[in-house]
Amino acid sequence: MRPRRTLTARGVCMLLLGLAALVAGFVVGQRELVVLGVLATALPPAAALSLIGAADRVVHSRSVVPSRVPAGHDARIMIRIGNSSHTWPVAAVSVGDTLPTRLGHEPRYSIGFLGPRGVRDLAYLVRPAVRGNYPLGPLWIALTDPLGLVRVEQHPGAPEHLLVTPATVPLDRSGSSGGTQGDDSPRRTQSGIGEQDPVPRGYQYGDELRRVHWRSTAKHGELMVRRDEQHRREYGVVLLDTRRRAHAGGGPADSLETAVGAAASVALHLLDRNHEVRLHTERGRMPAAVPGALLDGLAVLEASDAAALPALPASGASLTVAVTGALTAEEAAALARSGGGHRVAVLCAGAAWPSERARAGAGAGEILAASGWRVVHLPALSELPSLWRDAAPLGKVPR
Repeated sequence: MRPRRTLTARGVCMLLLGLAALVAGFVVGQRELVVLGVLATALPPAAALSLIGAADRVVHSRSVVPSRVPAGHDARIMIRIGNSSHTWPVAAVSVGDTLPTRLGHEPRYSIGFLGPRGVRDLAYLVRPAVRGNYPLGPLWIALTDPLGLVRVEQHPGAPEHLLVTPATVPLDRSGSSGGTQGDDSPRRTQSGIGEQDPVPRGYQYGDELRRVHWRSTAKHGELMVRRDEQHRREYGVVLLDTRRRAHAGGGPADSLETAVGAAASVALHLLDRNHEVRLHTERGRMPAAVPGALLDGLAVLEASDAAALPALPASGASLTVAVTGALTAEEAAALARSGGGHRVAVLCAGAAWPSERARAGAGAGEILAASGWRVVHLPALSELPSLWRDAAPLGKVPR
């Protein structure tokens, strides 16, 4: 974007004063007034000429540390302003940064005189309260002449981005996820997933001798080697309700933010326990193989206009966790028939429940509880660890 040159209030007054002096001097025949008028009128154009090329001499850089933070934590934005010229100074420099409204007031700094090869370092903190991908910039740089008559403004460079992941709470091991001991539950996760078990098979050309299983070799009378057997990982299903009509509130108090934080906390807890996580929303399945991909996806997740929750498989999972907004009786009944393993429903109390009686999801909770779900009424994310301990006892999940 090309620099924009404007007269300051002082420059406008100087120009008007010069014109008035010129007119008055010609009317009354005073040469001194005419000279004063010419001088005052010529000053603003001369000031504009003094700023030619000044905008090109001012260079900048910006860094965001860290570039990825959880909601409610600080990020430091560092800006460096420099004069690239070896000869010419810049008289008066002012700098500001462009921020989204959610990050607070836009910072403004008056640097003043910047000599040849001069450098100034600036820094400020932002503390985003809500997850999202926030643009920082472009920078606003204003230059004025020594008399303060003309201002040159520009917005150089492209915005940087600050990724704000959802706020999460640690779920204590005494409140970790539950599973089932039924026939349809997968085998327990072992601490040594993928280790070599001594399940022997006949030796094949190319097998390493260190894999020879000598006890089986002596028993069978032929060379036997260990067979690699991969244990099957337990997996948990997390359903996140992001329907726009199911949630209420704004900012950090938005029930959608509470739901996203709760789903992220549960998913991270399962990943920490070496479970596979399958995270579903109305838009489909989201990446959840590693914590980074999980949090990055949830950071930019927006509310959907879907009318209904997706159907979940009825078996296979050791744990099903549904984190929902407001549910009608029909939606609660449909959810009650889905899912497998140990089932936990986390109902956001601040969601758009239709009446005072159902504000905490009492009716939906009763329907789910009657079908074997453990129901948690969540007023705030900070309450999740204590509620989780009661909803998902430790004994059903292997360490």
